[in-house]
Amino acid sequence: MSSIKKNFTYNLIYQILTLILPLVTTPYLSRVLGAEKTGIYSYSYSVANYFVLFAMLGLNNYGNREIAKVKDNIEERSIIFWSIYFLQLITGGFSTIIYIIVCLMCRNSQINWIMSLYVLSGLFDINWFFWGMEEFKITVSRNIIIKLVTVAGILLLVKSPDDLWIYAVLMAGSMLVSPLALWPYLSKRIYWIKPSLRQILLHFKPNLVLFIPVIAVSLYKIMDKIMLGWMTTYIEVGYYEYSERVIAIPNSLVNALGTVMLPRMSNLVAKNDTTQELSIIKNSVILGTGIAAAMSFGLIGIADVFVPFFYGAEYIKCVILFYVLLPSSIFISAANIVRTQYLIPHGMDKEYTQSVALGAVVNLAVNTLLIPSLQSVGAAIGTTMAEFIVCIYQFICVRKKLPVQGYIIEIFYVTVAAIVMMSVVYIIPFMGNYIITIGIKVVIGVLVFAIMMILRYVNLITQIMHK
Repeated sequence: MSSIKKNFTYNLIYQILTLILPLVTTPYLSRVLGAEKTGIYSYSYSVANYFVLFAMLGLNNYGNREIAKVKDNIEERSIIFWSIYFLQLITGGFSTIIYIIVCLMCRNSQINWIMSLYVLSGLFDINWFFWGMEEFKITVSRNIIIKLVTVAGILLLVKSPDDLWIYAVLMAGSMLVSPLALWPYLSKRIYWIKPSLRQILLHFKPNLVLFIPVIAVSLYKIMDKIMLGWMTTYIEVGYYEYSERVIAIPNSLVNALGTVMLPRMSNLVAKNDTTQELSIIKNSVILGTGIAAAMSFGLIGIADVFVPFFYGAEYIKCVILFYVLLPSSIFISAANIVRTQYLIPHGMDKEYTQSVALGAVVNLAVNTLLIPSLQSVGAAIGTTMAEFIVCIYQFICVRKKLPVQGYIIEIFYVTVAAIVMMSVVYIIPFMGNYIITIGIKVVIGVLVFAIMMILRYVNLITQIMHK
């Protein structure tokens, strides 16, 4: 059985790379493309993303879980893979055809047509199979190479706002090449079995159930940008896009943990190993929310110097968006742990669906009320409120099955530690140089947070280090 620590390390390496590469490309693109062109790309990507969602339905979670259950039996996993994949071919083909029709009617048609490469990726994306097999090294190594090539292409070829189409080709093309690169690895892990129509349709309903939360989540992950594009300007979309990229920093590390733990927890549930299950969830709450709290409040503490240095003076509004959006990382982290380590492994798809549906309703309502007057700030408020509602609802759903009160105490502690760190960092004055100031703030912030975490979790930290 694959080691949790090993798989988390693979995903952590990849997620760290996804954090480092934007440090190279984002300042470059923010100045070369500008806020408006970035907004155009973000809007077109958001539209295309909906068609990819319809192509994939709930496969990333459903396929992952189903493969994890039968990963030790090649015949069973071959049947499961092909029956699920044929369903994906049907939904992906239908989604691609509809997108082509939509492209004929949308503005910015050139970028929309280029994003059809991204839509096509939904036909071939089989990450869910390798996640279920807990073979993260394959997906991580492939993605690292593709991302490095893409970044090199951006730096070499994108030189002015007129090169937006080149940027779109590089991004959408990498999204298509990424899943295609996985197919050669399949031959040694499954063999061909022609699934019956009954076997294919058997997966439709449970997959559709997990698709509902995917769509609901998209309403406050993607629809924000589309609503901003409809109700304000592409410049506001650009501000929001770059601010969300910063939120992705703490969230990506937490997502790495969730991706690794979903197949492992599904396997433990199948074996009815409750003791290990509860132990892992508790440690994940401390680790996941600790990472999210430290990074989100740390970024808030340096926002006033980070934004003008990293993005440029044009993006100073992003400082306010940082303040509003980043605290949601704690809610996202806690909900991610409950979702991937308990709700989905235990088949509590209904409760998961209800939580994100409620979050979507809140987000749409707040967006409708606030975007016309507050623009991107209104969208940020809607997102944070939605993530808070989702987290609270999921905790309510598991309160009789998990020691939720204990989790809340741990979350409260790491949040207080992060706020103390932020306060210390914030009062450090500007040193006359952005790099020096940011460097000093980061070092002091890390030390303050580390000391507070060691004081409470020295035994847990020692345990993790020696595993």
